[in-house]
Amino acid sequence: MSSAPTEESVAARVTATVERAIQRNIKGLEYFGSAAPVVGACERDLIHSRGTMLLYHYRPLADEIYRIPVLLVMATSSRGYILDLAPGQSFVEFLLKRGYDVYMLDWAPPTAAEKTLDLNTYVNDFIPDCIEKVQADSGETDVTLAAYCMGGVLSTMYMALNPDGPVVNFVCFTTPINWHGMGLFSSFSDKRWFDVDRLVDSLGNVPPEVVVASFDMLRPVSRIAGNIRLWDNMWNDEAVKAYRRLERWGNDTLPLAGEYFRDTTKKLMWENGLVERTLEVGGRRVDIGNIKVPFLHVVAEHDHIVPYEASSPLVKMVGSTDKEEVILKGGHVSLVAGANAQKRLWPRLDQWLQERSL
Repeated sequence: MSSAPTEESVAARVTATVERAIQRNIKGLEYFGSAAPVVGACERDLIHSRGTMLLYHYRPLADEIYRIPVLLVMATSSRGYILDLAPGQSFVEFLLKRGYDVYMLDWAPPTAAEKTLDLNTYVNDFIPDCIEKVQADSGETDVTLAAYCMGGVLSTMYMALNPDGPVVNFVCFTTPINWHGMGLFSSFSDKRWFDVDRLVDSLGNVPPEVVVASFDMLRPVSRIAGNIRLWDNMWNDEAVKAYRRLERWGNDTLPLAGEYFRDTTKKLMWENGLVERTLEVGGRRVDIGNIKVPFLHVVAEHDHIVPYEASSPLVKMVGSTDKEEVILKGGHVSLVAGANAQKRLWPRLDQWLQERSL
């Protein structure tokens, strides 16, 4: 049996509760009056840009660098700084310190004039353009491609259409291939009630509010729960900083080019063209079986955005003999960013890349 609380222990508990309440309220006022947190831990140079496409090269942090550069391809609706949040919490920083030569294909908001960008533009123009620039900048012919979420979808299409290209290693994180397995996303975009033509024809580009609303509908109370957790931890400076960085990223969603969104909805969501092998991009059929290079797909066990049913066919469809699927604990974002990623994904990827980057 546990002993009854003493007067001293009760007093200490009351004092701690009162002090925490005071700090929570004081820091709550500071929170609303403070500037947005600074993100982007690592020094980088913009080496190429064209419209919505941005190519960065990160400055090295190790004396010895692996020969094969790594090109990170970000999801088209998200800012790349999720992979470079803060010193000690940066995926990019980790790779740099481990000796990798890191580039990132990131995205700026498409302008009204860029509403005509489509799947073909991203797959057969932007990605190969950036790969060529990485080759020229690094002086290496071979490139490793590592892509997150929708960046993985576009990179998979590129790889399938260019099996003899310069990419010698291919990595995907949480990449949907079976779009009929996208759960509520499939329901939201059902062609019986979702008029994608009217949306795109009326607005041109799809505004970020539409994208954010679709994510919020997957977990309707997540923002409320997050605010409650924030208030409970308002006294904890480090917890607040971490929350604000992720909150900034989550609210910094990008609009999507209209024709790209129309293509994605019709050819992927409705027709499930990748799994059915009916998808054509630039007049050529996309066959994932054409991919023969070493391939790694990392899946989040608790991913509510890209459920396992949506991502699981990828490794099976890839034609490589050296291929692997790794399922790690975490969600769609915590897989790549935060304490969970530091313990699980980052060292696992480093282990896989080491012997393939010489």
